[in-house]
Amino acid sequence: MLLRIISPVGNLFEGQVQRVLLPGAKAPFVVLRHHAPLISSLTAGRIAYTAEDGSEGALEISGGFVEVRDDRVVVCTE
Repeated sequence: MLLRIISPVGNLFEGQVQRVLLPGAKAPFVVLRHHAPLISSLTAGRIAYTAEDGSEGALEISGGFVEVRDDRVVVCTE
């Protein structure tokens, strides 16, 4: 699935991933392939992901929103 993390300064990350851990407003949650569509607010915290090749990455955010739809995860953050 495609993960895009964008901010007012531009693209922070874009790539194919196996899973994404997001800091949801109520609790952290994981998105995997074929996840049901959703829109959620995000709190300050860490976005952690596992890339297609098995490598892992993370990015600290101060909050934002995420949209999950059709195996695409788009995070808008500051």
